[in-house]
Order: sequence, then C-alpha cells, then structure tokens
Amino acid sequence: MTTSIGAANAAIVKDPNLQISRSFNGLKAASNSLLLAKRPQVSRVSSSAAATGSFIRAVSTIPLSCKSAVSEIIKEHSNFIRYPLNEELLTDAPNINEAATQLIKFHGSYQQYNRDERGGRSYSFMLRTKNPCGKVSNKLYLVMDDLADQFGIGTLRLTTRQTFQLHGVLKKDLKTVMSSIINSMGSTLGACGDLNRNVLAPAAPFHQKDYLFAQKTAENIAALLTPQSGFYYDMWVDGERVMSAEPPEVVEARNDNSHGTNFPDSPEPIYGTQFLPRKFKIAVAVPTDNSVDVFTNDIGVVVVSDADGEPQGFNLYVGGGMGRTHRLESTFPRLAEPLGYVPKEDILYAVKAIVVTQRENGRRDDRKYSRMKYLLSSWGIEKFRSVVEQYYGKKFESCRDLPEWEFKSYLGWHEQGDGALFCGLHVDNGRIKGTMKKTLREQPRYVDPLNVTAMACPALPLCPLAIAEAERGIPDILKRVRAVFEKVGLKYNESVVIRITGCPNGCARPYMAELGLVGDGPNSYQIWLGGTPNQTSLAKTFKDKVKIQDFEKVLEPLFYHWKRKRLSKESFGDFTNRVGHEKLLELVDKWEGIPLAPTRYNLKLFADKETYESVDNLARLQDKSAHELAMEIIRNYVASHQNGKIE
Repeated sequence: MTTSIGAANAAIVKDPNLQISRSFNGLKAASNSLLLAKRPQVSRVSSSAAATGSFIRAVSTIPLSCKSAVSEIIKEHSNFIRYPLNEELLTDAPNINEAATQLIKFHGSYQQYNRDERGGRSYSFMLRTKNPCGKVSNKLYLVMDDLADQFGIGTLRLTTRQTFQLHGVLKKDLKTVMSSIINSMGSTLGACGDLNRNVLAPAAPFHQKDYLFAQKTAENIAALLTPQSGFYYDMWVDGERVMSAEPPEVVEARNDNSHGTNFPDSPEPIYGTQFLPRKFKIAVAVPTDNSVDVFTNDIGVVVVSDADGEPQGFNLYVGGGMGRTHRLESTFPRLAEPLGYVPKEDILYAVKAIVVTQRENGRRDDRKYSRMKYLLSSWGIEKFRSVVEQYYGKKFESCRDLPEWEFKSYLGWHEQGDGALFCGLHVDNGRIKGTMKKTLREQPRYVDPLNVTAMACPALPLCPLAIAEAERGIPDILKRVRAVFEKVGLKYNESVVIRITGCPNGCARPYMAELGLVGDGPNSYQIWLGGTPNQTSLAKTFKDKVKIQDFEKVLEPLFYHWKRKRLSKESFGDFTNRVGHEKLLELVDKWEGIPLAPTRYNLKLFADKETYESVDNLARLQDKSAHELAMEIIRNYVASHQNGKIE
C-alpha cells in the first residue's frame, strides 16, 4: 500500500487527512477521506533598495539583535539544529529543555503532555511524517501502524497536509521510532519547524498528464527545499543517510546562485543557520481541483496546460495563511493572491526566489507576524513581485485564465484512466483506529508479492498423511522470508514462488516452486530449489532435514548472493540453476552472516543531464540505482589505481 494513496489495486486516502492506495498514492489535504487506488550574513533589503533594483546577495547569516525572537537565537547557536537537542536526548529526564523543544520541531516532532491529567506532567512526543503528494509506501504504512501499537497510543492521525502523525512516543523510544521510519524509506525531516513543510498535490491517482505533472512537481519542490546539512540523520541514525538519486534539475536549481539566493559554502545553501522566520507551506494544484486548498498556502502552484492537455507552466499565488490570535486584529487569515506565470522549466527557480524573499525580509522579532502573508500585507503585491524578480532573474508573465475551482472529495469508486480503479474512503477526522485501522492494515498485507504466488496444502491437523505443518505454518514462514529479504536488501516488490506441503505427496506442487518446502518430519523440511516463476521447470532437492528454526541459516546466504550476483532480471530460480547446487551448498556451509558494511562517508555526485540519464539507463539493466552504479564505478577505479593497474 502506498498512501497518495493510489496505484493499481491501491488504497488512497483523501483527508485533510489522508489518501491511501495499494500503493498509497496520496493523502488528501482538505477532507476526511482516504483514497484507495486499485492498481552566513544576509544583507537586509530596504524599501529604497528594492525600489531601485539594487542587487541582493545572501552572505552569511542574519545579524542577531536584542529584538530578535528567542527562537532565532536558539537556531543561530544550534550548529544547524543539533545543539542542545543532541545532549538533551541523552538525559534520563522524560522531557527536554526549551531550546531542544524548539529544535526538535525541525526533526518532525513536538513535545507534548496530557492536559487532562492533574498533578504532574506525563511527557511524550508527537511525530509527523513528511510525504510529498501524500504518497506512502506499503512498507512504511505498516511500520507506522506497528509503531503506533508498540510505542504510541495505538492510533494514527492523518493530517490536512497529507501526512501521518504518531502520538504518545516516550523520549526513551524516540530514536528507535525515528530510525524505524527512516530505515523504511520514510522521513519526518521538516514536517515541523521554520522551513518548508510537506508539499501538497492532488492525491487522486488519475492517469492524466496534469495530475501526474502536479505530483512530480510537488516532489521536486519538496526535494529542492529539503535541509542539506545532515542534522536529521546525525541525530537519529548516527549519520547514515538513506541515499536516493535526486533529479538533476533539482540539484541544479538548488546550487544555482546566479542571482544571489544562496549562502556560499554553507551546509544549508538556501536556509543558512537560521532557516526561515516561520513555517512555510506550498501546494500544487490542477485547474478545477482545489482539494489541496491552494489559496491557504504561502505559495500556490497551479498547472497550466495547452489545448491538448500538455502542461506548459504554472500560475503562482502567494501570501496565503490561516493563523491568527484572538482579540488581536493585527493578526488575520489571508488568501494567496496572483503573482504571475512561469514556464514549467523555471518553476524551481521561481519557488526558490519566493522562499529567499521571505527568508531575507520576513519578520524575525515577533513570531505572530513572521508568516509571509504579513510581508505581502505590508509591502503589497507589486513591491513583493519586484523583489522576487531580482532573485528569480526574470519578469513574471501575467497569470493565465483558469476555469472555476471545485472541491472534489473522490469518495467512492473512480476510474483512473489507465484501466484501473481507485476508491476514496471516509476517515472520521483523520483518526485511524479500531475497525478502520484493521481494515487498512489488512489491505496492504494482502498484496505482499510473496503472498500472491505462495501456496500450501491443508496438512495438519486434518490430513492423515501430513508429518509437518503447511497451511497453518506458511503465514509465519512468509513473514520470516520477508524479514530476510529486508535484511539482505531485496526490494519489497521482489518475490520468489514459495510452496509448502506437509508430506512428499506434493498437493501444493512444491516441486515447481523456486523455493519448495516439503515436510520430512516434525518441524523438519526438505528444501527444493530451481523452479521458475512461469512454472516451466522442475525444482531439485537442495537439503534434507532442515529444522524450521534453522531456515534463516539457509535462506539468508541464498538470498544475499542472489541479490548481489544475479544477472539482469534473473529470477531466484534461474539464479540457483545457473550457479548450481554444489556451489550454493558451499556458500551456505561457509556463511558467517552478512558482511559488515564499511564506514560510509557522504559523497555527493553531480552530473549533467545526459550523463545522469546514461548512468541511470545502465544501472537499470543491472537492477541498480544510478547512485549505486556510480559508487561501484568509483570504487573499481580507485582500486585499480591502488593495485597499480592504471598508470
């Protein structure tokens, strides 16, 4: 299940709160529903400088003064959002101090206590994920579901910004929970704090150019504005980053400083040491579909397409925001207003220019007035546009005409446009609990690739021939196989055909399986290898009398070497036939566990688009990512020099 929650045979939750699809394809931003889809120093800009078009450049960090809010001083002295949070997490106290409380927000967490309790305070922490477009992988959803039961209050909360919230985590469990989310390809980085928050887009998995383009744009904007200094990974996974290749256009836009947007040589080229004055919210929308409440965001991005439905660019709207203070009329909600139109290739540069304008000019002395809407209200749209254009390096065109907006809930069944369907489910206030929690959990488990092809005979307790478990035992065995897959680095969508019988009669056809288990005694099985996914080859006996508790000792080396030594798109069965049982037995007998990975150091790679695409295409042929192939090439090159093979 991936929450955008939408894919063929997927669940999508559309909620102010969520959207789930078999590949949860998108949390919905403005309704209580779930979509299940089937298938350094900164030069301040004065009014006169803006009016005369003076050049603006980020230099270091905003100078602090006695008028600066306490939060600004905390950020400035935090070593990029590390200190004193790193020390506070090591104490035995159930809570953290005020400075650390401010910093942990950037990591996606708030310190809380139960206000219904009297006497003392029972501290806990809320964690919020960051999921551009509301997309959540099946694996991550199940991990979050488990974490809610093991370390939280037993429920999940789907938010109005297409994220999950996990409540009730104790301080002593924070690192365990955070690392579990990160290692499941999730993140809470930037879900809270003074920086760009989760980027919204319509979660419905329509197979239409504008919807697909909106979601891709939201993902790219989120990547562009993600913190780069590594504080998040230092805190929760000891600096071990989960690497993924970024689109080259994102890297190029982030590094571009041709118009003075960046802090040169800073670990945070866009944010600097003090990040933004307050939180910053962005949404991407498709004409007529305002399911993301686009005008309530600091930046609203709307796809503009030609008569053939081909996306050409974007209308930009700025200055939205809902927060206010009771009995203080100088605070107010505000809708975003039109800024201008940009061609599609410029969207990242335009968004960056708007963010930098707020970074340089938003108020930092009083947080009640620090949102960008107050800057717009003070300056007016003309002055704001003029300053943004200096950072953008171009003039904005006039916004294109758009059709009337609608709020679309997507409840019920809908055609995606690619032959598949998705279904929108209502979630009361975004709270996943009880029957709903169980239902959403069973949906993704049902589609585990291992389960799709697995078979087992009835065996015990009714079959008189059975000498071992089969049907009753296969659920746990498949979970153990999945755990081995994860341990050796195999992807969730990879699978092997597994069949189990309680005796040699083979009612579940284990001899056609890539991995066949045939009962040969109480809690004991023969292991058969060599069948193929298309069911055209017979398996052969690999080992006899393998006790059920020893399965991992056999499966771990087999799957480990398959992961690393297989040919392109080579199935497990074909791999075992090519390598041969003799060699495989040798690998199993000599197995001492997964080799420890060497200490990893961060090495960022940048390339032009043509080189990146060439490396990516070569990597796909080897079932690798572009980054994995690039690192392999570098290691081989360095090794050849060290061995004297190249002069």
